[in-house]
Amino acid sequence: MKNPKPRDAKRFFKPDKRLGGALAVLALAIAGVSFHTLIQSAHAQTAATEPTVVQRDTLAGAALIKRGEYLARAGDCVACHTADKGRPFAGGLPISTPFGTIYTPNITSDPDTGIGHWSDADFLRAMHDGIGKSGERLYPAFPYAEYTKVTDSDVLAIRAYLNTLTPIHYTPPRNELSFPFNQRWLMVFWNMFNFNEGRFVPDPQQSAEWNRGAYLIGGLVHCEECHTPRNVMQGLKTSERFSGAELSGWHAFNITPDKTAGIGGWTDDELTNYLATGVANGVVHGRANAAGPMADVVQNSTQYMTPEDLRSMVVYLRSVPAKSGGDIHPRDSFGKPTDADVTAMRGTSISGVNGAQLFIANCATCHSWTGEGRGGSVPGAYPSLIHNSVVGALAANNLTMVMLHGVSRQTKDATAFMPAFANELSDEQIAAISNYVTKTFGNPQSTTSADRVAKLRSTPQ
Repeated sequence: MKNPKPRDAKRFFKPDKRLGGALAVLALAIAGVSFHTLIQSAHAQTAATEPTVVQRDTLAGAALIKRGEYLARAGDCVACHTADKGRPFAGGLPISTPFGTIYTPNITSDPDTGIGHWSDADFLRAMHDGIGKSGERLYPAFPYAEYTKVTDSDVLAIRAYLNTLTPIHYTPPRNELSFPFNQRWLMVFWNMFNFNEGRFVPDPQQSAEWNRGAYLIGGLVHCEECHTPRNVMQGLKTSERFSGAELSGWHAFNITPDKTAGIGGWTDDELTNYLATGVANGVVHGRANAAGPMADVVQNSTQYMTPEDLRSMVVYLRSVPAKSGGDIHPRDSFGKPTDADVTAMRGTSISGVNGAQLFIANCATCHSWTGEGRGGSVPGAYPSLIHNSVVGALAANNLTMVMLHGVSRQTKDATAFMPAFANELSDEQIAAISNYVTKTFGNPQSTTSADRVAKLRSTPQ
């Protein structure tokens, strides 16, 4: 976690039992309870009031933990702090940066390798200021630039939830950063240009729904970390918020209201359904299916958020400045079912790197030889390639990455799975399929090469 600036910790105290009893007597007296019944004996009074206090404390603690769990899901903490699913929140996930590899820390309650010895003030300082328990500057792979906007009460609720997790004794690998980027004190200068400390301030001119969406997206949900391009210092280009960015070979698409490059053509229901399930179906055929990092976000985070919070996020996204990209047509506007008779290719031996043959052999069973996808009980499990935002993108990065790494997305209602072909097909074969798919069902201007596939194949995930 991050290391915040020194600040006075909130002080919590347990009321004196005698004072608690006196206050209870006063409260009941005001409510009209007979004073005679309250003073039958000091022992009876203590017996009657103590369980009430304990029960109230227990219920309050349980509610705080439940709220913290919800907020931790909204922040998708488990995604970055879990390298081995058998050690959730124990860290060790490698994050590739232009300056080297950063390994995420253990945030379980283990006292030696986790945050078991952290105080609430330590945790607040990390989340809000990017400073660790020992005063070390945290790297912005931990998005404290967004978390600084989260209220103290929400941060402490997350802390309360993390305290309930099973402590795991595990020390992640040391960061592998070249000099001078391994000097944490240099983060002082990074912060000068890329970090504005401070909690979210609601805009009184906007609705409560808009403010809730702004608080979530700009804070815990930290959408900018993936969907905003970065400057030379790897800080966010705030002038191009949500206009799209590259992330480990994947393209996080433009999510501004621009009707061509962004999500301006999506309905509110399509957007909320995509966040809740990873699938957004248009009026005709498909529209978008979450894969790669976005599939993880849906699986670990947004599917658990309330419909009210998801709608508030949509309301806020509708209001951000639209940013146009290089797209001339909306990504989901391309394609129609092919009328080419390719069924005759079934059972024939594959020769060379014929894209149509390779598609029939590897893809048509699920996506249909016409490109219309397959129906079934799981929406989006066998998506259409027509009017598909990945197939219609200007660059074939995501289409290539899906073929290389597959899709594994599990939600409360359904599981979507596509096998990875990285070990089955060569760079030339992946490129041939990609070019066939974009030419036949998607954006014909989107082409790729074996060299490009090789580069994406070698990108750390």
